[in-house]
Amino acid sequence: MEWLPPPDDHPTPSLIVHGGVVDRNLSRMQSYCNNHALNLRPHTKTHKSLEMARRQLAVGAVGLTVAKVGEAEIMSRVCSDVFIAYPAVGSHRLARIATLGKSHRISIGIDSLAAAKSLQDAAASQSCKLGVLVDLEVGFFRTGVEDPKNAIALCEFVASQKNLDFRGVMCFPGHILPSADDSVWYAYTDSLAKVIDQLQSRSIPVPIVSGGSTPTAMQSHRNPLLNEIRPGTYIYNDMNEVRLGVATLDDCAARVLATVVSTPSRNKFIVDAGSKTLSSDRNCVDADSGFGYVVEFPDAKISRLSEEHGEVVLPEASPSKPPRVGDRIWIIPNHICVSVNLQNSFYLLEQETLDQLPVDARGMLV
Repeated sequence: MEWLPPPDDHPTPSLIVHGGVVDRNLSRMQSYCNNHALNLRPHTKTHKSLEMARRQLAVGAVGLTVAKVGEAEIMSRVCSDVFIAYPAVGSHRLARIATLGKSHRISIGIDSLAAAKSLQDAAASQSCKLGVLVDLEVGFFRTGVEDPKNAIALCEFVASQKNLDFRGVMCFPGHILPSADDSVWYAYTDSLAKVIDQLQSRSIPVPIVSGGSTPTAMQSHRNPLLNEIRPGTYIYNDMNEVRLGVATLDDCAARVLATVVSTPSRNKFIVDAGSKTLSSDRNCVDADSGFGYVVEFPDAKISRLSEEHGEVVLPEASPSKPPRVGDRIWIIPNHICVSVNLQNSFYLLEQETLDQLPVDARGMLV
């Protein structure tokens, strides 16, 4: 799909999102889920946008996933079923979750008895019911209960609470790469089965088994226990996904438009997009590839960032003609989720028009 150059007076640096590419990405993921009997509950951490959430729901998503209660409050404006895939700890956070639980179907992922008890108290104080998915460790070693016996005990405790509704289990298989062989997937499945089988033998239903991660989202059928997935980056994609081999440059729906502000030497130029626009994240596959991809100069490397400066270097033998001061270039960030959260707004490119939209859930750290 064509990226038409914005008007000469369009401000830079700015994040521009191609609506047609977004819709194609959404349709592809939803079709995969439909074909494999998987519910899609996309993580909104990538776009943080009510407009993009509406599009995901319209295509067939069963609900939305967020990390923080602030994001849940924003996304609840367009969705009645929100999953907070992050431990709910702290009285300020719990009070807001319980208030939201009075009017919406809210679920929370937890991995400790302390979190479960606090959720029960918060829900009881508001006379509401909060859903719980117990977080299981499957190999990434971040959050998640590691010992199956402890996981089963936590699930049993949640199921026994008056104001908590045990809705299943969740996990984050972020350690699994697209090239993983069957043995890795068997281990992933087995780590879930050790808990799910025991719960079912105790007559505790496990209605939701929720996984995540864009890189392996379209391989989720290799774990037959999953019935829900929570990918986020797939809506926009980025250079991480491209270098992982799960997206092409044409699948990247979000680009930063930047202006060349200095040409200190023949092989080096400076753009007005620095770490406050692109983020300082290096590529997860090739850390030495630079801080993003310059579309017009595929052999260039964004070699260094300061807050407002992006330094781009061309190889000595590059056939490319160096840009001039005032020229504008497109950059695909390494990690689009972080880049989006750095913007107050983005521009939606659709039918040759640009509409400025807010990044509604930007900066929701709590």
